[in-house]
Amino acid sequence: MSSLRNAVKRRNHRERAQPRSREKYGLLEKHKDYVLRARDYHAKQNRLKNMREKAYFRNPDEFYFKMINSKTKEGVHVIERNAAFSGDMIKLLKSQDLNYVKTQRDLGNKKIEKIQNELHFVDSDLVQNDMNVDDELSKEMVESKQHQHIIFFDSKKEAKYFDTLPELVNRKFNRPRIKTLESDVIMIPDEEELQILHKNKLLKYQDLKARIKRQEQLEKAEQELQIQKNLM
Repeated sequence: MSSLRNAVKRRNHRERAQPRSREKYGLLEKHKDYVLRARDYHAKQNRLKNMREKAYFRNPDEFYFKMINSKTKEGVHVIERNAAFSGDMIKLLKSQDLNYVKTQRDLGNKKIEKIQNELHFVDSDLVQNDMNVDDELSKEMVESKQHQHIIFFDSKKEAKYFDTLPELVNRKFNRPRIKTLESDVIMIPDEEELQILHKNKLLKYQDLKARIKRQEQLEKAEQELQIQKNLM
């Protein structure tokens, strides 16, 4: 019977729409809308009832110092945020600020020293690469004849006439010959590696400059806090 009852076509029950004469008032309120509105209304009424009972049973002799210290502005309680501290409290806060500035300055000095050491190593690597090539060139000049004609060239086309690799033409110094490169292994960084080294070096110098400036500001702040502490 249940399957037969479900097979029979039923009438669709639709909610009544807002009459045309009342379209200006908006959509017709449905039952779910009424439930939400009723619950909100009763919650507010219960809250007001509890507040009235609390005010009715309040002890008239009840007293708190906050009743005197607090104040109202247009019926709203205003809390005083900027409470006055005692001299000892201010001195303690100044000491804590001074210790914090000293700690940050010490950490900054260690970081600056570390960056300076890293920059020293980067410069040493670049200089060492050039010195290795210079040693090979000096050895070649000693082994060659005493009278030697040295020719300087600027264009890449001239490189093939002087037994030099095209990759080394862009360098303005330390251009070893192919013979020297074949006889001994010379670690020469290419242009891309040199660009990366110089870029990292530039970034570290910028970081070092910013940290040194911050250290100067911390030093001034430390002096100012020390003066204020001594005057208290």
